[in-house]
Amino acid sequence: MSIDNQIQVVLIDDDPHLRQALCQTLDLAGLKVLTLGEAQGLTARLSRDWPGVVVSDIRMPGMDGLELLRELHAQDPELPVLLITGHGDVPLAVQAMRTGAYDFLEKPFASDALLDSVRRALALRRLVLDNRSLRLALSDRQQLSTRLVGHSPQMLRLREQIGALAATKADVLILGETGAGKEVVARALHDLSNRRTGPFVAINAGALAESVVESELFGHEPGAFTGAQKRRIGKFEFANGGTLFLDEIESMSLDVQVKLLRLLQERVVERLGGNQLIPLDIRIIAATKEDLRQSADQGRFRADLYYRLNVAPLRIPPLRERGEDALMLFQHFADEASTRHGLPMKELQPGQRALLLRHSWPGNVRELQNAAERFALGLELALDSTSDSPSASVLTSSPGGLSEQVEQFEKSLIAAELARTHNSMRSLAEALGVPRKTLHDKLRKHGLNFADSGNSHADDE
Repeated sequence: MSIDNQIQVVLIDDDPHLRQALCQTLDLAGLKVLTLGEAQGLTARLSRDWPGVVVSDIRMPGMDGLELLRELHAQDPELPVLLITGHGDVPLAVQAMRTGAYDFLEKPFASDALLDSVRRALALRRLVLDNRSLRLALSDRQQLSTRLVGHSPQMLRLREQIGALAATKADVLILGETGAGKEVVARALHDLSNRRTGPFVAINAGALAESVVESELFGHEPGAFTGAQKRRIGKFEFANGGTLFLDEIESMSLDVQVKLLRLLQERVVERLGGNQLIPLDIRIIAATKEDLRQSADQGRFRADLYYRLNVAPLRIPPLRERGEDALMLFQHFADEASTRHGLPMKELQPGQRALLLRHSWPGNVRELQNAAERFALGLELALDSTSDSPSASVLTSSPGGLSEQVEQFEKSLIAAELARTHNSMRSLAEALGVPRKTLHDKLRKHGLNFADSGNSHADDE
């Protein structure tokens, strides 16, 4: 059994009288103490982020204090360990301090000396854990920026919400269109949580046949139904101690929804054909591309399950709402694909950037990733939503005749470069390769001006 984080001091000594006296001293000082008569097995009971200190005698049968010190520091080199020594053990204690012991107390020692050393060690431990927490938070933010690429306000807000929810025990409902990255968000929630060492089990409810969905999710006992010859552990039980991601939850039948609601409320699972209630330590992350409230109003989804799931909703913005994130994501995926295929990396040209910004991305990030892969392979960009052909024209998504398409394309290209160059006339002219007089004329022709994009640098000539 692991040691509770409320324990501040683990005191180890094989002398029961000394152990009792030292425990009383620490108790009277308001410290929570766990006393042990031997050191064997202590390391396995301490988590790496346990917030206390260890006080141990050196001379003990079985594992001695020095061996314990080495074992504890192999798991956490920053855990304070105080050693109690007899007169003949002082050279050993000095050597132990050179190899990482926090302090040593030579018998007989005053109670104040013990309390002073323990309090200083606890203060150091708090500082170490605070620094770890800050480093972890910074690492988490960097990890989120790598997984969820983009600088749009919508993505900044989404990353903030994930960071806030990840450390909680709350179940989460992810809302997002097809291809928006719901499983990426679910994995981020798991990997940034205290469950990160537990399993992450992903299952698509829409891909399960109605005849097997209950067995897959809840498991079954032998003889539960025809063909059930041996016990099967369901996905919920398999995810115990971790996270279960349930995608396309809207496709679950009403009967299965009843069982899911019970599981969410009681945190137990009962295998088909069984009578045993199996307790679960599990986080449920559900995802849907539909409006579950509307589905509940229409009787296609249980209202009580919707309200139970909707405690902590996360909405993933569609790519069409994220502005220039599309360009950043496209280059990110193209660079990844180039590295994977051993090809030189390619930069998007102004016309290509304009095309990406104009596209509505009905398939969201998944569609963009496929387009970036084609781009990295040297194939032509084809973003017409009515065509899957890589040889489709880059202008086929524009309505009207050739002249109208050319005009629209020119306007889109200039508008895209205007935003990218942050209203710098010099940079805009250089990017488009036209004289500034011509550029001024085209801006007037298309009704574009620097004020449309915020701070103006039209005079940087």
